[in-house]
Order: sequence, then structure tokens, then C-alpha cells
Amino acid sequence: AWYVPCLASLETLQELCRKENLRCKSIGITNRNLKSYEVEYLCDYKVEEGTEYYLVKWKGWPESSNTWEPQKNLKCPLLLQNFLSDKNEYLSRVREGKALKVRNHVKALKPAVADYIVKKAKQRIALQRWKEELNRKKNHKAMILVENTVDLEGPPLDFYYINEYKPAPGINVINGITTGCECTDCPAEKCCPKEAGFILAYNKRKKLKIQPGLPIYECNSFCRCGPDCPNRIVQKGTPYSLCIFRTNNGRGWGVKTLQKIKTNSFVMEYVGEVITSEEAERRGQLYDNQGNTYLFDLDYDSDEFTVDAARYGNVSHFVNHSCDPNLQVFNVFIDNLDLRLPRIALFSTRTIKAGEELTFDYQMKGSIDLTSDSADGLSPSRKRIRTVCKCGAVCCRGYLN
Repeated sequence: AWYVPCLASLETLQELCRKENLRCKSIGITNRNLKSYEVEYLCDYKVEEGTEYYLVKWKGWPESSNTWEPQKNLKCPLLLQNFLSDKNEYLSRVREGKALKVRNHVKALKPAVADYIVKKAKQRIALQRWKEELNRKKNHKAMILVENTVDLEGPPLDFYYINEYKPAPGINVINGITTGCECTDCPAEKCCPKEAGFILAYNKRKKLKIQPGLPIYECNSFCRCGPDCPNRIVQKGTPYSLCIFRTNNGRGWGVKTLQKIKTNSFVMEYVGEVITSEEAERRGQLYDNQGNTYLFDLDYDSDEFTVDAARYGNVSHFVNHSCDPNLQVFNVFIDNLDLRLPRIALFSTRTIKAGEELTFDYQMKGSIDLTSDSADGLSPSRKRIRTVCKCGAVCCRGYLN
């Protein structure tokens, strides 16, 4: 679906709602604040005749309704803390990290300081709303957090969270499978992997035991086994709480785990819009000019289809490249046995500590290649613009492609 942004500003919509006595939760107008006032954030500071005042932005009210309030009337310690923290952060950056002596008797803030504080407050609110939206849309139990302590960048404007492949018109990602294993205690002699000619991918501890390049066949919706079957891992979604965070070295957003992840554990699935390779070639030229890399060839059996996670995707959309990654790609088949359309799962290659960034190799040596973004071996008409790699690994190849 395509979305058309509203041309009216938030302030205009808020004023209209209050004038017409309407409630709209999405823009902050609720029964609670339709006729009342609640501090949303603090915009400025001054001292007059020995009294400290803060300029207050009221929740659900347009900025034209901001008022100066004495500190003694404010019952919002967290917002006061955020205000002071943002002020000191700005001043510290202006001083380029030098020792900063904060004066306690400032009569008024400079406009640039107040402007930064407002932008930071708006960013904090926008990221909180984005986090809530992501957690409403996800279909797994683990939480998704969002964090930016680096700059003023807010949520991406043209990204839509999905939990599974979004097929382009004319592409069917479900091939109508109507049969499953008869096991009551998987894996049995006739379990799904053996029927496909492969071994079970997981051990008794539900950890991966096969080598990169081999496919994973999980039990499907027609199998007799229940949800606790040891051969149902990827289909349950990521079991780890993850954080989308802003990197401090120019790599944009990244993803880090909030929990320890053991070796050979399933971490997340790579999803996006499924398109033809011809359409991927066209989009690839556009993405290269933007420095983006979101095209993932589904070339397990052929190169007919590509996953494009640029606009539609899940947390994996934000996972950065590394030449020394801690995640590895595997092809997975569950309710679709079409070899042209495997699901893409990311498994840990080693123990990953809580707080560590998650990465995978965009060239995927040892499994399938992201050939739609690779310049090696392509004809001159398909040569891609090379993107500089910033992974910082000792073995860094210098380029993403």
C-alpha cells in the first residue's frame, strides 16, 4: 500500500480538534487533555526577579499555546531532568568535549540552546511513538527498543514494519502445501527434513547443527506435531529483545541485542518485498546512488526473485554489514517448498554478549550471495557503484560490495 502524508501540520490538526471538540489519540488529543493541560516537554528557561521560569509545551496543544510557568508549579521531575541533560549535552558539544563549567545563575538561554532542547524533546517523543508502533506490529514476544544518543535523527519516514514477505503483484510466496509429517515426537523417520532429503537442522537444545549452505526444512502448519516441536524455530520469530540504535561512526541505524545469544541460535528473519530480479536491477541502480544496500537475492535454486527491504521489512532492515560478522544466513522452507522462494534466517556464528551489535556479511561467503549488490563478475551494464565499508573489522575488505 502507498501512503500519502497529510499536508496539514500537527498544530493545525490539534487546533481543529479542540475547536470542534474532537478526540484523536494519534495526534495527542484525548479525553484526558481535551480541556486540561499536561506538560509534554520544556522548551526554554529564564530568570525574572529571582524566579525561575520554564517555557512549557502542553501535550495535545499547539506550540502557539506554550506558556511560561514558574518551576515551583511544575510536577514533572523527569522532564526537568531531560531539559537539563539536553542543555548540558549541547553545551558540551559546542565546547568540543572540553571541560565545561556550567553556570548556575543563567538569566536566559541562548536561542541556539533552546532550539536544540526542543528538537531533542521532539525526537524523544517521535522515537517513543515509533517504538510503540514497532511493538504493536511485531508478531513475536520479545521487545523492540529504539535508542539515539548520537544525533537528532528521528524515525525513518518511508519504512513500514512487516513480519513476513510482502509479494509484489503477480508473485505467490505460498505454494499451497497441503501435507505434513505424521510425527507425534519429531524428529522421526518420516519427518519433514528427511522427506526433503536432508537431515534435521537442530540438535536437542534447538541449536543449529548444519553447515552454511545447507537448507533448513521445518515442520509446517499441516504437521501433526504441536507448537513445542523441536523442528519449529524460525517460524516462532526472534526470541531475543533487540534495540535499534543510532551508530556513532556514520553507519546510520544499527541493531544490538539486549540479551546474551549463544552460538548457533536463531536470531531473526530477513523479510521485505519480494520482487523479480529484473525489478531488482532497476531499483538497484537507484539505491546505489543513495548508498543503500537492501536487495537480497533469493538464489538458492535460481536467481528469479529478490527481497527488497528498503521500504518494507522488520528489525533486520537495520542490521549493518561487517566483514567479520556474528550472524550467518540460512535458507528455510516451512509452508512454502518452492525452491525459488526460501525464507532467510539469521543465526549466530558465536556467542554474542548483551549490548553487542548484530551484523552479517552482505556478500554472504559460505552461503548465498547478495549478488544484486555485488559488482564482481557482472557485465559492464550491471556494474554497481562501490560502497565504502565502515565495519572497522581487522579483516575489512574496504567495500560492502
